[in-house]
Amino acid sequence: MTDTTAANPVHEWIASAVAEHPVVLFMKGEPEQPRCGFSAVTVQILDHLGVEFVGVDVLQNDQLREGIKTFSDWPTIPQLYVKGEFVGGCDIVREMFQSGELKTVLQEQGVLEA
Repeated sequence: MTDTTAANPVHEWIASAVAEHPVVLFMKGEPEQPRCGFSAVTVQILDHLGVEFVGVDVLQNDQLREGIKTFSDWPTIPQLYVKGEFVGGCDIVREMFQSGELKTVLQEQGVLEA
């Protein structure tokens, strides 16, 4: 968490969403209707693994879209959080999925049954 969280209402909202839900995907569009290919791939991976997650559409709010980038210090969307920890964007999630690491992490965090 950055020092700017307390002074930034968007960061406060993001921190709250990440704390409240075990798995959160900040994405373009909604899980049922992604609005970019990278978000679609990430949703497909999570669906394939059977992970329950909350999708947050950053296209609904410019402050949120920019705020998530500064919150995580990561320049691209989508962004996956598991148990409050930033996992990564589409490329990292895809690589972790292909290596089997993502499934292991999700199981270790208790958000996916073994």
